[in-house]
Amino acid sequence: MLDVAEIQTFEHDVLVIGAGGAGLRAAIECSARGLSTGLMCKSLLGKAHTVMAEGGVAAALGNVDGRDNWKVHFRDTMRGGKFLNQWRMAELHARESPERVRELEEWGAVFDRTRDGLISQRNFGGHRYPRLAHVGDRTGLEIIRTLQDHAIHKGFGVYMECTALQVLLDGSRVAGVLGYWRESGRFVLFRARAVILATGGGGRAWRITSNSWEYSGDGYAMAYEAGADLMDMEFTQFHPTGMVWPPSVRGILVTEGVRGDGGILLNSVRKRFMFDYIPERFAPETAATEEEANRWLAGDKSARRPPELLTRDVVARAITREVNEGRGSPHGGVFLDIASRVPAGMIKKKLPSMYHQFKELAEVDITREPMEVGPTLHYFMGGVRVDPDSQMSTVPGLFAAGEAAAGMHGANRLGGNSLSDLLVFGRLSGIGAVQYVKDLGAVPRVHEDQVRAAVRGATDILNRESGTNPYVTHEQLQELMG
Repeated sequence: MLDVAEIQTFEHDVLVIGAGGAGLRAAIECSARGLSTGLMCKSLLGKAHTVMAEGGVAAALGNVDGRDNWKVHFRDTMRGGKFLNQWRMAELHARESPERVRELEEWGAVFDRTRDGLISQRNFGGHRYPRLAHVGDRTGLEIIRTLQDHAIHKGFGVYMECTALQVLLDGSRVAGVLGYWRESGRFVLFRARAVILATGGGGRAWRITSNSWEYSGDGYAMAYEAGADLMDMEFTQFHPTGMVWPPSVRGILVTEGVRGDGGILLNSVRKRFMFDYIPERFAPETAATEEEANRWLAGDKSARRPPELLTRDVVARAITREVNEGRGSPHGGVFLDIASRVPAGMIKKKLPSMYHQFKELAEVDITREPMEVGPTLHYFMGGVRVDPDSQMSTVPGLFAAGEAAAGMHGANRLGGNSLSDLLVFGRLSGIGAVQYVKDLGAVPRVHEDQVRAAVRGATDILNRESGTNPYVTHEQLQELMG
């Protein structure tokens, strides 16, 4: 029989699982408020999907257009989510995002600037005004860098290349987590009074996805098996513009910033087709003619926005229909053209990552020729059901933030809202965990029989000689989802 006492053990007040933006922000908050904090990450610190959020962080700062405010941001978020959002989460997000962005700046984030020296903001799909504070097209990378630099001075434990397997319970309350070291396969036990899931989504259920291998839905599974409610799991977002050629890079993200900075979508006959897909509802600010869309691009604030900046679900469906009806590009996508609209020097300045990405991976110079793009599975709107103010799930002591949590985005997330989401709700989950731990009373106990059962569950597959091959099952799942 396994001797649980021999398993390597760490003890913290709170354990944060996931070291992307939400996990780092939660850990910073917990540690700053005096809790012993552990941060567990499946890969290396900094290897997070927050980096993929290239275009910017949505916050109603009003630096570029003074008409913007949190109420307009709230309205855009609710409308983009088809009014299926948890309204309180959308309200908290819209109210607090500007303060979280300014906080990042205080911690060292270097945002692009307006001529007046304010944080610059760009246009993005579904947002009424230019709202995305950005660092070229590397905003997520800058946010992770800033949070990491700030976090390393907080003194909490970081456990890299460590995979969580199961949330352990004492009755109905969280008592800890069992995981294993990826390098050695040895099990590791974390005793914790509270656990914050910041594990992201499950994009690897699809073959064509912007997500990397880490995104296997671990947090959803652990929460569900611990008894937490999940919600809105049917709402997954396809980003309309992922690379489609060559096959080795299919699905890699092409930031919405390309369209926000003037890029247009064309089909195989070079028709700007998005004018044919403007929905009757939810799009009153969208230009119905190319002439008006071009006036908007030239800076006319009275003009309406180009249809390329409709919400992601609308644009993704439009591209799919063009391809299915035979008007797609040679490799099964459509063309995204910024070369004919924006000077080459400006493209290299504002979209440096995209320029190098296409140059190196597809041998395409985006300052001279259009990109081929198509929808790629990008984000889960659904996840763990949480209390909007504390981020605690229906299991006492189990919290969730970022893409692991549900409610904020409704049926469809607006671009840029993911970065402000993880900042706002990463912080709130940390505050919620601190309050929970302070009010807890008796320390929850880890039950050895539960640990042994979790170890058996993890190792049984290695000790059998028959049964389904999990890799084949995964391939079948990807085929089915596609």
